[in-house]
Parts: sequence; structure tokens; C-alpha cells
Amino acid sequence: MMLIQIEQIFPSLTWKIRHEVMYPELPMDSVKLADDFEGIHFGVYLEHKLTGVVSLFNEGDVYQFRKLAILSDAQKSGLGTQLMNHILDFCKIQKASKLWCNARVNAKEFYYKFGFHETEKTFFKDGYDFVVMEKEL
Repeated sequence: MMLIQIEQIFPSLTWKIRHEVMYPELPMDSVKLADDFEGIHFGVYLEHKLTGVVSLFNEGDVYQFRKLAILSDAQKSGLGTQLMNHILDFCKIQKASKLWCNARVNAKEFYYKFGFHETEKTFFKDGYDFVVMEKEL
């Protein structure tokens, strides 16, 4: 049985995994968000190694998660699902009304599993097509 722990982490701990998984072709600074130090960040540790990250931001009771990333050798192992369940629980405790994200179009199916639905809002950025997806809580 694998040891899996989810903990709140310092913003800078997210950068290496974001960079490696999401935008390896861009400079490291490109994965740093202007409001990283106002967000809440969670890391999933597999056998004590930081293996995945997600960042959560809010305006009032509406929360957005950004930069959900799992190291490639640990993808499809359920860690992303555990992180998503963790932030959904966290948002419910915070009395959030809605959780949303800018989803890469090729990852839509993953978010459907958690009850997210697509909105009309789509855009193209950094070589990827995105759709805004949301879930009422």
C-alpha cells in the first residue's frame, strides 16, 4: 500500500512540478502566478515525495483552482483524483458557492467525473485550447 498524504504547502514548492508537467518548454518564471502568495496551495506526497500540486484562489465565496499537475511517472494513479476530492472538501468547509477552472480541452473528461460542466467560455493560450469549467457547490 502506497503512503499518500495531502498537505498545504508554500507557493514556491508548486513551481518545479508546474514547470516540469505543464510548460517544460517555457522558462521557469512562466509558471509563477502574480497572486501565488495570496492563494492556498496543496501538495500530494507519494512515499514522502512531493508528486502533485494544485493552487486555489478565491473571490468571496467563488473559488478557482489552477495549475493542477501530477508528475508524469505518477499520472493515472489516482493522485489527481485525491487532490480534486481534497479541494472540493476544502471548498465545502469554506462555504464556497462555486468552484471553477480553466481546463485544458484534452483534460475535460477528468473534470466531468467530479460534476464539473463546460461553460461557453473558451480560449487559446501558450499553445493549448482551454474551456472554463465549473461546479456549483
